Amino acid sequence: MQFIYQQVLQRLLEHLSQAQKASLQLLIQRLIVAAGGVERVKEVRLMFVFDASQPSAQALACLRAAQLSIAARSPGTFQLRIATAWQAGMSTTALANVESTFSRLFMHDDPRIDLLVLDAGQLLPYDSRRVPSHDQQHAERQEWLLGGHLSSDRPLLANFASHGYLHLAELARQALRCKGGVDAIISADSLSDRKRYLAWSRRSLRNADLLGVRPIHSCAATLLDGMSELRARYMSLLLGQERMPVQLPEPDADHRPALRFITIGDLVFDCDSPQGERLSRFLGYRFDEQAFSCERSGLANPLLLAHLQGLRAEFVDDRRYRDGVDLYLQQTRRLMQCKGLSSTLQASVFNHWQPGVLEQRRAQANDVASRAYGLGEAQLVCQVFRPFVGQGLKLEAFLRRCHPGMLVAVPYLHKALRGQPAPEPVVQWLVDISGLPLPILQTLYARDPLPGRAAECLLSSLQVRGADLRHLSTRAANSTKHRGDQVGNR
Repeated sequence: MQFIYQQVLQRLLEHLSQAQKASLQLLIQRLIVAAGGVERVKEVRLMFVFDASQPSAQALACLRAAQLSIAARSPGTFQLRIATAWQAGMSTTALANVESTFSRLFMHDDPRIDLLVLDAGQLLPYDSRRVPSHDQQHAERQEWLLGGHLSSDRPLLANFASHGYLHLAELARQALRCKGGVDAIISADSLSDRKRYLAWSRRSLRNADLLGVRPIHSCAATLLDGMSELRARYMSLLLGQERMPVQLPEPDADHRPALRFITIGDLVFDCDSPQGERLSRFLGYRFDEQAFSCERSGLANPLLLAHLQGLRAEFVDDRRYRDGVDLYLQQTRRLMQCKGLSSTLQASVFNHWQPGVLEQRRAQANDVASRAYGLGEAQLVCQVFRPFVGQGLKLEAFLRRCHPGMLVAVPYLHKALRGQPAPEPVVQWLVDISGLPLPILQTLYARDPLPGRAAECLLSSLQVRGADLRHLSTRAANSTKHRGDQVGNR
């Protein structure tokens, strides 16, 4: 096997850029110093969260090169645990990129590598042949729908991107504690991204009274524990359930050593070739047009986010489907420019959404919703209309616009949503058109879109930030809506 690993290392080195090859020695030195010397490096267990993005794949390749390089020179090398994003809402291209990266780096059969995924709250070994369980699909579907029904009226807030960070944090928290734990977590994020994530985390935890004794920037476990509890509160708020407050440890109660972050973002990316074409070709990594705005979209495939904006424009705002998609693409363009994506990649994304193929993209988005969540366009339209919250405030408008034949049943629909006896066909129609069970619909009926209590601001605070954790701008939304109104008045 050692000969095979040497071949993998040789091929990997051939596809690194000159800058990455030079930085590899610095990366090896950084890892050895963190381990306490070359003689102790074989005892070190490191963890890396692989989010299926292109930068994440390239960072993992450089880590693998460091691991195999140390093994070629020393009696042993570090253990690497890889916590892998794996959800029903991920595109087929993203899932294929994960498998291709692991295969090209020869990770499946290496005892020094541990590949893990999170399915319905349970850690499992990664297996490309396994599909997300029914429980996982159901949980994602429910969160997806409830997040939409409880969202704001502002168009750009049909957004689920920042939720993905909570899911990655829960994945990392569980992965770092299994099988004896790890000694450090590897972070390949840039300094600006790390600062933004820590600032967002600190603000969110402070608002929820979840800041622990240790500062989150100095202990990875403290950060992940806090974000895990934040996610649990978020899920409880979505479901309308009460959650008992967490008892924070006393200042002298936590004797665990601080779990370190080892940052490598300055050593694994080539500034002259930010997309790393050569390395991406070696990894078999394909650009994912369905994840064009940000790879860390969490539950939401960005294709579906664009589709939701289009449906909202068409059915709620009485504009064109195209207007809603354009609104989402404006936000996407800003994200891509901030990330420094090449003009070629940007052009390929926006060509993907030309007016002539818009109906094809719409059908593709509906196929994704059906495959990932078992939802059709009717359920998505219901989600963006949000007809049940606020005592069914928009129920009649929803029926008038989308299902005029059900207007005669309005009194029975309200009865069913209040928990009063109602005809079975009416109840079944509510379940079918929403994709949610009746008890959850009744909970929605009793709630407002954006709860006013301070503890429930978590719902809106997640919605006002995009996949880069920056506040979403509403100026583009207003200008697009104004143009749509002008078109409609001509």
